[in-house]
Amino acid sequence: MLYTDGELDEQLRQLEGWKREGHVLIRKYTFEEFMKGIAFVDEVAAISEAFGRHPHITIDYRNVTLHLATDRENGITAQDIRQAHEFNEAFDKTR
Repeated sequence: MLYTDGELDEQLRQLEGWKREGHVLIRKYTFEEFMKGIAFVDEVAAISEAFGRHPHITIDYRNVTLHLATDRENGITAQDIRQAHEFNEAFDKTR
């Protein structure tokens, strides 16, 4: 089930660092060292496999950007929000 605009705005207020661009959630994570960013990407991969949903990942030296959306539903769902929270938890552990 897709969130309405109002529901999504409420969820984003509770989701540190994430923003919405159309039907996609985006967050850029910055690390002190390149290898910490790579370790984070490994965590993102494990979380993504568990969810069965995979974000677009861009690695640019110490920056990792994630783009998250449910393609088959053409929007953002509760599962996307839960996954974004798990990515944030992985970031807190990795940095």
